[in-house]
Amino acid sequence: MKVKDCMCNNVCSVTPDTKIKEVAKMMADNHVGSIAIIDDDGCLCGIVTDRDIILRTVASDKDIRDTEVSEIMTTNVCSCKEDDEITDAQCKMSKNHIRRLPVCDEENKVIGFLSVGDLVQNNEEIGKEEVTDTVEKICDCEAEENAE
Repeated sequence: MKVKDCMCNNVCSVTPDTKIKEVAKMMADNHVGSIAIIDDDGCLCGIVTDRDIILRTVASDKDIRDTEVSEIMTTNVCSCKEDDEITDAQCKMSKNHIRRLPVCDEENKVIGFLSVGDLVQNNEEIGKEEVTDTVEKICDCEAEENAE
């Protein structure tokens, strides 16, 4: 199975100078947990998640109205291509503890996201055991604690 057979095509993106408040509103309005950050050429340069907003903004007493997303976004983003095998994407997600993996085209423009939810929804085709294993590895709190 290919990533394109499983991914969500609903992509929301902003530029690095977008304020956190606007990003959070976009997430709420579009019912998404991550937003792609794109540069002037429309290429992926970062990602921000709902968890990033809580931990890197709210918990750090930053003002959501004045803070730009560039201050809290994750750079060096792990991504995949739509023609990648789903097993390869699952490996990236497991290894890096990623719940939402951007899917980019050959020009590094975001065309979708592959989420844990997408894997679960397609577990019949992917294989329940493989999906369960991936989710367990992504959510492995012990690995996260050891990485800190």
